[in-house]
Amino acid sequence: MPKLKTKKSAAKRFVVRAGGSIKRAQAFRRHILTKKASKVKRRLRAPAEIHPADAAVVRRMLPYA
Repeated sequence: MPKLKTKKSAAKRFVVRAGGSIKRAQAFRRHILTKKASKVKRRLRAPAEIHPADAAVVRRMLPYA
């Protein structure tokens, strides 16, 4: 059985936690921040968990995580 390749783009975007859940960064935090409220920007700092519907796809992209 050959080794499986990790999708490097996915490896840079997702982290698998010790409990098995997958962490992702929040969107809408890169630019055009002047019109966004401080409260919104503060909440976007926190990491988010991927939706369970996407978990199987992300796990397939990260075979050794």
